[in-house]
Amino acid sequence: MSGTTPVPIVLAGARGHGRWHLANIRRLQHQGLVRLAGICELTPLTDAELDMFAGEMPEQSSDFGALLDSTGARAAVICTPIPTHTELALTAAARGVHLLLEKPPAATWDDYSRMTEGVRKAGVACQIGFQSFGSHAVAAIKELVDSGAIGAVRGIGAAGAWVRDDVYFRRAPWAGRRRMGSTDVVDGVLTNPLAHAVATALELAGRGTAEDVASIETELFRAHDIEADDTSCVRITTTDGMPVTVAVTLCAEEAGEPYVIVHGEHGRVTFWYKQDRVLVQRAGHGPEEAVHGRTDLLENLVDHLEHGTELLVPPERTGAFMRVLEAVRTAPDPSPLPESVWYTRPADRGDGVRRVVRGIDGAVAAAADTLTLYSELGASWARPSEVSTS
Repeated sequence: MSGTTPVPIVLAGARGHGRWHLANIRRLQHQGLVRLAGICELTPLTDAELDMFAGEMPEQSSDFGALLDSTGARAAVICTPIPTHTELALTAAARGVHLLLEKPPAATWDDYSRMTEGVRKAGVACQIGFQSFGSHAVAAIKELVDSGAIGAVRGIGAAGAWVRDDVYFRRAPWAGRRRMGSTDVVDGVLTNPLAHAVATALELAGRGTAEDVASIETELFRAHDIEADDTSCVRITTTDGMPVTVAVTLCAEEAGEPYVIVHGEHGRVTFWYKQDRVLVQRAGHGPEEAVHGRTDLLENLVDHLEHGTELLVPPERTGAFMRVLEAVRTAPDPSPLPESVWYTRPADRGDGVRRVVRGIDGAVAAAADTLTLYSELGASWARPSEVSTS
């Protein structure tokens, strides 16, 4: 891309996870690919927060539309609270500004539909921030499966065992909420912190569009004193009958790397998607492990704008994920786990505490391994519900 004019970018939401985007924009700015033209925050960033950007400082404003107009931005990164995604995306699309929109793309199916229709009519590019789709392992796994190396695929399992303390659930007014007044938030473990497990499992299944989903079974629970779920599982059955089962928690005994398993008749492929690491186990072969490279989603968006390179995560590839989010949103409120099944432990960092569900690490792994739900594994606290989307 050398010799091209850097793409002017506005970042909406530069604190929290937005700090990662800020650092990534700086990296690409050093390469001459982008220029940080503006930052949209309710409270402007201080000089100390922007000290990574030597020289000309970006314009700052709390008015996203006005900032896009004044900076002449060609693209925007939106990393703001979930309920704001749709309106900010439509604000950008109305001005012909291309998008990298953080996951989850919207808080409701209706909002997602409005957003996708708006960007389509405006003719702007929209990349959804599922970073795992940029892993070169995804294409490698699909090629391996298509070659018949593990036989016919029987299903996809995914597991995520993370730890989060009480401070995490106080990080923002919307943290751990299902709704605020009449506004949907859906900040649960399946739809936000471990949303990648759901989306990546559907992507490896090759069933990422909304039309691929026949039914969704959810089991939503919470050990923490929050509205949303922190320990849950879901089984998506695709229109051709493939099960995709995802089990996740923020109440693990020990933090682990989340992964997706492709179960075949003659073997399996395990993908630790944050590490780009793949393990192939199949009949007649020893285990084969490899670490793959990764394409950054913002870099891919810029390459799309400059050279027509195909987007890695266009909205339509997240439709099945949004069906899952909608099933979680419309399901009964997560069941509080009885105190007898969890205990409190000091936070791994800081002065907070965290809640640990007894045996959950093993349950999460077993669900992904057997494609079964917590209730089917015999967890006394698990009660299923089902949402048909056929």
